Amino acid sequence: MTDSNPVPDAERIVRNGEFELAVYEYGDPAAETVVLVHGWPDDHHLWDRVIPLLAGRFHVIAYDTRGHGRSTRTSRTSDYRLDAFAGDFFAVADAVSPERPVHVLAHDWGSVQMWEAVCEPRAEARIASFTSVSGPNLDHMGKWMRAKLSRGAAWGPFTQLLSSAYTFLFMTPGVPRLVLRPLSAATIWQRFVGLMNETAPSNVRLGPRFQEDFFDGMRIYRANIVQRLVNSRDRFTEVPVQLVIARRDVAVRPAGYDDAPQWTSRLWRREVAGGHWLPFSHPELLATATTELVDSLTEGAAPRGLRRAEVLPGRERGEFADQLVVITGGGSGIGRETALSFARRGAEIVVSDLNLDAAKQTVALIEAEGGVAHAYSVDVSDEQAVAEHAATVIAEHAVPDILINNAGIGQAGDFLETSATDFDRVLRVNLGGVVNGCRTFGAAMAERGLGGHIVNLSSMAAYMPQRGFSAYSTSKSAVFMFSDCLRAELAGKGIEVHTICPGIVHTNIVATTRFSGLSAADEADKQAKYDELYRKRHYGPQKVAEQIVRAVQDGREVVPVTPEAHLQYHFQRFAPAIARFVAARVKLT
Repeated sequence: MTDSNPVPDAERIVRNGEFELAVYEYGDPAAETVVLVHGWPDDHHLWDRVIPLLAGRFHVIAYDTRGHGRSTRTSRTSDYRLDAFAGDFFAVADAVSPERPVHVLAHDWGSVQMWEAVCEPRAEARIASFTSVSGPNLDHMGKWMRAKLSRGAAWGPFTQLLSSAYTFLFMTPGVPRLVLRPLSAATIWQRFVGLMNETAPSNVRLGPRFQEDFFDGMRIYRANIVQRLVNSRDRFTEVPVQLVIARRDVAVRPAGYDDAPQWTSRLWRREVAGGHWLPFSHPELLATATTELVDSLTEGAAPRGLRRAEVLPGRERGEFADQLVVITGGGSGIGRETALSFARRGAEIVVSDLNLDAAKQTVALIEAEGGVAHAYSVDVSDEQAVAEHAATVIAEHAVPDILINNAGIGQAGDFLETSATDFDRVLRVNLGGVVNGCRTFGAAMAERGLGGHIVNLSSMAAYMPQRGFSAYSTSKSAVFMFSDCLRAELAGKGIEVHTICPGIVHTNIVATTRFSGLSAADEADKQAKYDELYRKRHYGPQKVAEQIVRAVQDGREVVPVTPEAHLQYHFQRFAPAIARFVAARVKLT
């Protein structure tokens, strides 16, 4: 990734009638051509962070649409109709790739323009694929709204109209220049977009004529929105379409794409945890998604993520089909039950455990139910071992979609009776194992750019001070805060981080917990005593596993699992002094 603007290998002017379009070329002209189309209020610099990721493989074309950047400007609102923009695109495509159809990646109004183009009769011969980002077909949107309202389902159209309320301001002549002038300052806009998309303002790349583009480009709203939504047409396309939908898009709600399958012959749908301006915040994601689609159409082999994204009406499949889940400590307890839960929903599972036989037993249980799983042995506290394990898994099975850092050990006993060796051992396994997993698998997930989920097993002990658990509670509290920090860092990569906080759950970690300062016989008695108490609690690991699955499904960040974990989580937040008072006077071990 380069921090500077990519330098084009060639520049040209393409004419379409009275309009001149500034076109910028990158990469090998003999390779497959990918055309990038920007929206409002951008010019081709929108793609500055995406172009370097594509230019090594493709002949990449970016151009300033009419009324933007160095292309011809016009004050006539009629010049901003979608059919005019579609005509410009075909002129560019004919000029840069006259012999072969081109692939398209478009954003915002650029995507809206391309929906117009791909539904034209000549599209199939000129457009090989279309990856649409945060820009719907306005005709489809109008049809969807009316269909919903006719069935009495007003919530979806209402939320979309609410999200699009700003467009009424944009369509009012004269008002935007008065009201929005402060926002049109480049530095203010960069900060605004950075804040809305959880990315640094420096990643928001603007052209030298940004303020002119900001106001001139608003004519596209007046030229198209009311006309298309009121007089919606049936618009079909035979061009393969990939939707990249940002779940936190403030302008376009994901539900607005629900009817897309009825207008397309072949469709892929990817939903990611991001905001509207994905080219600024998630360039790797867009580059990878586009590359996977191009390779699939040209070479015939679809990777796991693309298979998962394909929309096939009538296809029955597990919720996590074509997803790879990597689970540490999967040989027993929460790890085993979590592996089974995801496998039952269609996922392929990689199970690792310090005990290889235990991992193989989990795999056997999965395979007995018709699932697919693989067993490995790894010591999560060993940084080099985890790195080698991750490299093997990625080479053999691909980058995981979901990483579950579950491996952990118990430790009890007063701090002054806990040796430095035992304290360090707990930190190396419970915290170090999580860090090592995130550093290796998480880095590969971030580089791939398609988002994903990291699940870190913390504990109620993370926020419940108590005597006799200094090592264990410290390790789990560190996992809790580490997850908070990692969540903030990976938000721009589309990777969601989930912190799971079980309470009193009966697993074999209780029976194997070390008790400092006790003889072997007394330690065994303690282990047996607390194992029996936890067993009588009647809260097994399968319930935690279901909460982990739900956290991934629903995007939940912090998940206290058991009732006591919920109670303590809120109690500690609102009355920490009382929690400390009780901890100083009550000993649970």
